[in-house]
Amino acid sequence: MARSSPDPFKGHRFPREIISYAVWLYYRFSLSLRNVEDILAHRGITVSCETIINWEDKFGPLFADKIRRNRPNPGDKWFLDEVVIKIKGETFYLWRAVDQHGDVLEIMVQRRRNKKAAKRFLKKLFKQYGQPRGMITDKLRSYGAAKKEVMPDVDHRQHKGLNNRAKMSHKPTRRRERVMQRFKSPHHAQRFCAAHNQINTIVPPRRHLLSANSYRHARNDAFDLWNDFAKELCVA
Repeated sequence: MARSSPDPFKGHRFPREIISYAVWLYYRFSLSLRNVEDILAHRGITVSCETIINWEDKFGPLFADKIRRNRPNPGDKWFLDEVVIKIKGETFYLWRAVDQHGDVLEIMVQRRRNKKAAKRFLKKLFKQYGQPRGMITDKLRSYGAAKKEVMPDVDHRQHKGLNNRAKMSHKPTRRRERVMQRFKSPHHAQRFCAAHNQINTIVPPRRHLLSANSYRHARNDAFDLWNDFAKELCVA
């Protein structure tokens, strides 16, 4: 008989509802740890930002993994892009892949944007999602060189303006980077962005795409889904 995983909330002073609410606040909105601490204090919950950091480190990846497992199959057209991030004065590159629906498939923080780095990123995508129907990137030659070895049969289009979908998906990360006053390490950037991208997939679409009633229903469904994930973590 398979052994069940221990309850991750066990041993914490605060109940599951408070911890999951704090984690949701931190990843859903562009809030600092101090902001989350103040919001909880306004609700009569006295907790330090150091404790919130521990919750974010522990439960962010757990929620992200639960969301990833329950997410529908991704689209078959991938948009890839990379953006520069500064970590302690050093230059790194945040590689990102999204599908035609705007859902983030994967991110990877690397020191280079050469063929080796592109090949590593494509291999990770291929291992997790299989081969897409098409791939759209900018004119960075590393993509084409890596694609020939990893996925030679995939249709590849390179144009500066065609992968705007991937470029736009960098914006939430940029906002959080400013709030956090830059990432502390490559590991910190990788861990945070991986959780942040997944957790934001359960947020309903933009308000202007739906009627008021439809948007409220979608928002309530997202709240219920988050609470269900928190409960599932206890019995996993």
